[in-house]
Amino acid sequence: MTYRRRLSIITALDSYLVLLSIFIGYQLILPSYELYPSEMLLMTSLILLGAQHLFAHCFHLYKKVWEYASVGELCVLLKSITLSHLAAVFIELLFFQNVPVRLLCLSWLFQLLLIGGSRMMWRIIREQVNKGSKESARALIIGAGSAGSLIAKQLFQKHELNIEPVAFIDDDKTKHRLEIMGLPVLGGKDEIVHAVRQMNIDMIIIAIPSLTVSQMQEMYKACAQTGVKTQIMPKIDEILLGRHPVDQLREVKAEDLLGREPVQLDTSEISNTVKDRVVLVTGAGGSIGSEICRQISKFKPKSIILVGHGENSIHSILLELTEKFGTNVSYYPEIADIQDREKMFLLMERYKPNVIYHAAAHKHVPLMEKCPKEAVKNNILGTKNVAEAADQAGVETFVLISSDKAVNPANIMGATKRFAEMLIMNLGKTSKTKFVAVRFGNVLGSRGSVIPIFKKQIAKGGPVTVTHQDMTRYFMTIPEASRLVIQAGALAKGRQIFVLDMGDPVKIVDLAKNLIQLSGYTTDQIKIEFTGIRPGEKMYEELLNQNEVLAEQVFPKIHVGKAVDAEWTVLKTFMEEFMYLSDCELRDRLFSAIGQHEKKLVTAH
Repeated sequence: MTYRRRLSIITALDSYLVLLSIFIGYQLILPSYELYPSEMLLMTSLILLGAQHLFAHCFHLYKKVWEYASVGELCVLLKSITLSHLAAVFIELLFFQNVPVRLLCLSWLFQLLLIGGSRMMWRIIREQVNKGSKESARALIIGAGSAGSLIAKQLFQKHELNIEPVAFIDDDKTKHRLEIMGLPVLGGKDEIVHAVRQMNIDMIIIAIPSLTVSQMQEMYKACAQTGVKTQIMPKIDEILLGRHPVDQLREVKAEDLLGREPVQLDTSEISNTVKDRVVLVTGAGGSIGSEICRQISKFKPKSIILVGHGENSIHSILLELTEKFGTNVSYYPEIADIQDREKMFLLMERYKPNVIYHAAAHKHVPLMEKCPKEAVKNNILGTKNVAEAADQAGVETFVLISSDKAVNPANIMGATKRFAEMLIMNLGKTSKTKFVAVRFGNVLGSRGSVIPIFKKQIAKGGPVTVTHQDMTRYFMTIPEASRLVIQAGALAKGRQIFVLDMGDPVKIVDLAKNLIQLSGYTTDQIKIEFTGIRPGEKMYEELLNQNEVLAEQVFPKIHVGKAVDAEWTVLKTFMEEFMYLSDCELRDRLFSAIGQHEKKLVTAH
C-alpha cells in the first residue's frame, strides 16, 4: 500500500471516529442537551475534527507504522487527542462564553478508546496472522535495561525471526516483579534455571553490553546450567556504526568462555617498530600469520610481504587486506617454501625487510610423530634458512613464533620448536639482528584446534571426543596472541624468550561441556567420549622450563626468560645427519640434543 493511499484511509477513519465519539457523547447526555444551541454543536464538531488532524500531523501520527505500535505511540496519540479538546475549550470560550464540558469529556474518552483501539487492532491482526505461520522459540532476555528493551521490541516487530520474548532477568532488584513492554522481570541471574523450567524457555538472549569480561563469563556459566541455546546481541557500538542490526544475534564463542580481558597495546612502541617499515611474515596464510598481518596493517607499515606455501590461503588474506588497508599499505604475496633456502635469501635481498615474524611451521602433534623428518625439515631447517637469510640481509628484528610444547618437550613437534629456539639464540650471539622467540599455548579457532572439531561433532549430534578427562591446556584467542606477539617484537632487545601470560589452564572436558550446553543440548543428549591420550601428547603443558630464569614482566601479559647458550656443534651435527637416520634414531638424537641443552641450562642456573 502506498503512503498516499494509507494516509487517505487513516484520515478518513479518524474523521469518522471523531464524529462518532461526539455522537455517542451526545446520545448519553441527550435529555439535557437542549440547553446547547445547534451552532455550538456544529462548532464543537468542526473544531475537534480540525484540531485532531492538525495535532496528528504535528506529532507525525499518520507516518507511524501502527502494526508495530507500542505504549510510546499510544502516549503520543493521547497528547494529540487531549490538545485537540483543550483547543476546543479555548475557542468555544471565545465565541460562546459557554463550554459543553460533559460532551467534551465523553468525546475525549471515546476518541481515545476508538482511535487508540483502531491503531492497536492493526498490530493485533498482524500478530495473529504471523503467529499461525510457524511456532516461535520462547526467549528469556537477560538484561531489562535499554538494550534488553530494544531487542525485545525488535523481536516483537520481526515475526519472521520466529522468536517470542516472554520474560526478562535482571540483577537490579528495583525492576523485579515489574513489567517492561508487557514482559515480567522474574528476578536476578540466580533465577535463570528456575525461569527456564517454569516458562518452557527455548533460548536465552544476553543483552547487557556493559558487563565486564569476568561478569559475562559468570553469566555464561549460569546459562550453561539450563541446557538451552544461548545467544548474544551485538555490541552497542557495532549497532550504532551499522555493522550489525540489533536483532542479529550471535552464538556464544569459545573465547567468550575464557573470561580474558582485552589486551591494551603500547601503540606508540609498536608504531615505532613497524610504521613506514617493510614487514615480512612467513606462514601468512595461517591462523596466527594472517592475524599478525591484520593487526600490523593498522599501524601503516610501508609494505607487508605475505610468504606462504598454500596459494589459496595467501590469495584469501591478500584480498582481505587489500580491501581493508590497500590505500595505506602495499602487499606483496610470495608463494614459497621456507625449506627452499635459495628462495629465502632471494626474498630478503629483493624486499630488504626491517622486521620478520616467522609463523610458518608444522604444528600438528600426532602427524609430526608419524612424519618426524618433515617436522625437522620445516621447523628446524626452515627456521635456519629464514633466520640466516635475515642475518645476512641485516634485518633489524626477527620474531620466532614458538610454542608451550617447546618446554620439556614430549613430542617431535615440541622438540623441533625447542631446537628452533636454540638455533636463533645461537645465531643471535654474533648477529646484528635482534632474534627473539615468543611462546604461547593453544589458540582458539585455529585450524586443527579443538573448538572447530567440537562444533562439528555437536552439529552432527555427537559424540564429542576428548582424549582424557584430566587433560588441561592453556588457551588464548588468535587476535590476543597476535597482538602480544607484535608487542613482544616491539620490546625485543635480542636473544630473549618472551612468554605470554595464558591465564589459568582449562580442562578440555569442561570446555566441551560448556560448548554442548550453550548450543542448547545436555551432556545426556550429546555424549562425551574419552579416546585416550594420543602419541606425543602431554596431560598438561608448561610455559617455562623450571631451569629457565624468568627475569621480569616487561609488559602486561608478557614475561621474558633469559636465553642460555647451546652447543653449536651439537646442533650442527644433528642437522647434517638427520636425513640418514631412521625415525626411531632421529627421535633419540633429537631428544639427546635437547637433553644436552637442558643440562647446560641447569649448570647456568
